[in-house]
Amino acid sequence: MTIPLTGQLELPETGIHLWRTRPQDCVDSALLARYHAVLTDEEKAKQQRYIFEKDRHCALVTRAFVRDVLSSYAAVEPADWRMEIGPTGKPELVDPPVPLRFNLSHTPGLIICAVTPVYDIGCDVESLARRSDILGIADHYFSPQEVEELFSLPSEQQRSRFFDYWTLKESYIKARGLGLFALPLQGFSFDVGRAASSSVNDNIRLSFAAGIDGDPALWSSWIFYPSEEHRIALSIRSDPRTGRGPLAAGDYSIRHFESIPLSCKRELECSPQSR
Repeated sequence: MTIPLTGQLELPETGIHLWRTRPQDCVDSALLARYHAVLTDEEKAKQQRYIFEKDRHCALVTRAFVRDVLSSYAAVEPADWRMEIGPTGKPELVDPPVPLRFNLSHTPGLIICAVTPVYDIGCDVESLARRSDILGIADHYFSPQEVEELFSLPSEQQRSRFFDYWTLKESYIKARGLGLFALPLQGFSFDVGRAASSSVNDNIRLSFAAGIDGDPALWSSWIFYPSEEHRIALSIRSDPRTGRGPLAAGDYSIRHFESIPLSCKRELECSPQSR
């Protein structure tokens, strides 16, 4: 079930909004012209540097998408948002009229944007159809605990669990505002427990190897299953300086939205079902 959106959205301090769009749905020529119109000259130049048309199209939709998403929270036209790249390469808003933090990710067939007002947040989406030597990658980059758990699974379950770990690791690093290999991926581990629903798993624990700086109590992570083709992970770090203390996954409220940028937006009712 979907609910069409009208007006601006409210985002509480512990709220997380997870947006998605499908680039293959954004092909109308008049709409694409509007996408070009909201991009900055720098964004247009970067978009045109992609060699393949599918990559140029994805870049165009992605930039229009995030600008349109942000305009859901303030009376700012999509073209008027100003962004800068922080010292670690993570884009941040310049003088936003309301507190907003966001993170983007894309893979063939799906683009996502996670939005929250205060805390560090990271998201990742991957296509399960991606061709890769999952066991070789895991053996090289995953922690010993993750490798042991992955290799202990039946072969038909290994691919799914690999993408659980990979998206979680990327979402954590992106929430930290770091590049993928800025931290040793073997230095932190995710323990993925049994999910209580078919749409989301929040039964996830983070731990750090000796010598790696981090406080697991500050972190919450989720895995989402939007389709059989895609896997999404989300990580957020609470900040005791806000006065709330460490937050658990259940302390956050998550809402899901879908859009065709500059055309229509709707909220998705994601009803939990037993897995």
